[in-house]
Amino acid sequence: MSGAVVVEAPGAYRLVPHEPREPGPGEALVRVHAAGICGSDREVWQGNRPEGYVRYPLTPGHEWSGTVERVGAGVPASLAGRKVVGEGFRNCQVCDRCHAGETTLCTAGYEETGFTQPGAMAPTLTLPARLLHPLPDDADLTAAALLEPAACIAAAALKANARPGERVAVVGTGTLGMFAVQFLRAASPGELLVVGTRGDREALSRQYGATAFRTKDQLLPDDFDVVIETAGSADAARTAAALLRRGGRLVLTGIPAPGADGLDPTDLVVRQLEVHTVFGAPPDAWAHTVRVFAAGLLDPRPLVTHELPLAEFPEAIELVGSGDPKVGKVLLHPDPAP
Repeated sequence: MSGAVVVEAPGAYRLVPHEPREPGPGEALVRVHAAGICGSDREVWQGNRPEGYVRYPLTPGHEWSGTVERVGAGVPASLAGRKVVGEGFRNCQVCDRCHAGETTLCTAGYEETGFTQPGAMAPTLTLPARLLHPLPDDADLTAAALLEPAACIAAAALKANARPGERVAVVGTGTLGMFAVQFLRAASPGELLVVGTRGDREALSRQYGATAFRTKDQLLPDDFDVVIETAGSADAARTAAALLRRGGRLVLTGIPAPGADGLDPTDLVVRQLEVHTVFGAPPDAWAHTVRVFAAGLLDPRPLVTHELPLAEFPEAIELVGSGDPKVGKVLLHPDPAP
């Protein structure tokens, strides 16, 4: 078979021969179509992912799409042949938070596909079938490879609970920001503002449903009902909070570097702001994402700018960190089996 990416240690990678691992009880074997690269994959490569959140040597790849080839005992045979995406968090299913459906808060310890467990930068991936979400038979698997980051934003959209006619805003114009625009647009807002740092993102923002666009150095309003922050920059949380009316709802998804400007507690209390945060995506957010995608209300494809073979993993990692505004989402495709 063709090879799999293995990061032996920070900065050290090789392509190794890959043989599928047969699915055990409760598992499924998926033929990978594409795997996306995000900032956390760069952390794995550079060696600055926090301790406990990576285990070397490692096959990365937590954003992916594929087709189920075989299933193990106890898994419905009808899953074979289905196009799927899959959750990354390997939650224990028995702790208090898991029983509450908050699987990303599992208290049994951190395990995640592509970080501590083998990921999708390989021709196949074997994982618990309970983590899979089937897609429509006619789904575009290249677009579907972006549904993992979309699910994280779906979690934010569910917490924001935007209602039709409300004035909503998104801070950040990267992949996550563009997903936030689409989820909020699906809620029929009265106004949808996007705030970013790059004016060249205005056209795509409007394509996805934004009714207004401003860069953060322009005069910004302060009377919005809902704001989803996706930028993760040092001042993004404060910029987002300042957009809200008294009693407005804020959802933070970005993870800034240490030393960021925090929210002012006095401002939060006096203006009675409702603040939520999101890290990862629980099952309900995944289910919501797949429904919205299947309904044609979520279009990830325009966000993909580069598609490379797995053998070009280092080049793909460099593209993601290049800062080039022409680089959007980078996907890796397994080399076809001989």
